Amino acid sequence: MTPPARVALMKRFVLLNEPGKPTASANPAGRPVVRCQAPDVTTEMQIGGAELRDNIAFLPMELRAATDSTGANVHQITMGLVREDGEWKLLSLGLLLLDLPALEAEWDTAEMESTEKGAIESLKKVSAAVEIYRNKYLHVPESLANLGPPLHGAANGEAAGLLDSDLANGMKNGYAIRYVIVGASALGAPAKYALAATPLQYGRTGRRSFFRDSNGALHAADRRGAVGSEADPKAE
Repeated sequence: MTPPARVALMKRFVLLNEPGKPTASANPAGRPVVRCQAPDVTTEMQIGGAELRDNIAFLPMELRAATDSTGANVHQITMGLVREDGEWKLLSLGLLLLDLPALEAEWDTAEMESTEKGAIESLKKVSAAVEIYRNKYLHVPESLANLGPPLHGAANGEAAGLLDSDLANGMKNGYAIRYVIVGASALGAPAKYALAATPLQYGRTGRRSFFRDSNGALHAADRRGAVGSEADPKAE
């Protein structure tokens, strides 16, 4: 499974939307209790005794918020494990067999929708930074690096501190960001530029390529990982 798919699986499993800090202890009966502490809530997983059937084991679990002392909102599930080559592997959650390849495809699609939205936001941030730079220094930047944070001292024309280091390096959330000056001059208000956002891994970090033309219009198309152009349909 890809890292995003693993994260999606664990989010559903521990009932958390953010990474948490794990701790382990035991209840009065000696059964394991695993807690996962996130900024907003801490979930608690109490693990019961395993039921063995040949090479399959069923492990009952109770999931609840750590503050739920009465068990009013307990989620009871059964984790299925299968033994292969002497090792136990996850078979199911809640006695429903998991079609992991199908789930991975589903989560990849959801992840791509998120990264594609992020790519559009990245182009908007770069465009806004270019305009701020133009108004301050009276010309458009020569490269994205000119919009990034300075290594030392105050912001300047070489490193204006208008974008984070990832965007200034031309990479953000699974997309490559490109900046090109259009025309012979970079000076003043007439100077124009174009921007492009292309998936770093086509079909995994995104499908659509995005292109902001010199007039500020945004275009999008499935270019199979190639750079977009102003000939592509305008993005909705």
